[in-house]
Amino acid sequence: MKAEYILPQLNLDAFNCPNCRVYTKQRWYYLQASSGSDGYGIHHKDTDFKVSHCEKCKASTIWHQDKIIFPHSAIVPPPNIDLPSDIKNDYNEAATITNLSPKGSAALLRLCIQKLCMHLGEPGKNINDDIKNLVSKGLPPKVQEALDTVRVIGNECVHPGTIDLDDNREVANKLFHMVNFIATKMISEPKEIDELYSSLPTSKIDGIKARDGAK
Repeated sequence: MKAEYILPQLNLDAFNCPNCRVYTKQRWYYLQASSGSDGYGIHHKDTDFKVSHCEKCKASTIWHQDKIIFPHSAIVPPPNIDLPSDIKNDYNEAATITNLSPKGSAALLRLCIQKLCMHLGEPGKNINDDIKNLVSKGLPPKVQEALDTVRVIGNECVHPGTIDLDDNREVANKLFHMVNFIATKMISEPKEIDELYSSLPTSKIDGIKARDGAK
């Protein structure tokens, strides 16, 4: 079973660190500054800015209210290794801007889904139709419902690659998982089955073909 990613949240005691990616305990502080160099100046504490300090890597994550402003990269699962390189590039770019622009990240991920549908042989003009076709080819029907929840398909969705003003980090995070899930079901799992089948002795494969041809 794959380890679960615990997304960073303001004041959460433990999560996957944006710096080292490890799930570990975080210590929280307000960001403070002093106006004097001798240590006797006026000290400032801005409650809009907080710092979470990772006990594993000892690095800090800087927050403005509930948003991470440093580091820029978000904690997301890595892209499926079987994704085409251009989709991986878009996926990774979406990860780098999620904290600063979740709307831009979600737009890139919608584009990833559109490109993925095209890679799987669909027209890529209407995601709703593409996903329906992929369901008939083996994609679990629940994927349609999942995509509806993040406004990828449905009557009120925006076109892939464009900005939806209602997008947020939660929507972007779901889309990262959705891209990988579709790739796993439609690329990785069939590839694994093909590799297992091709590893059989030639005599066994010939016997299977003869059996299937006799039906």
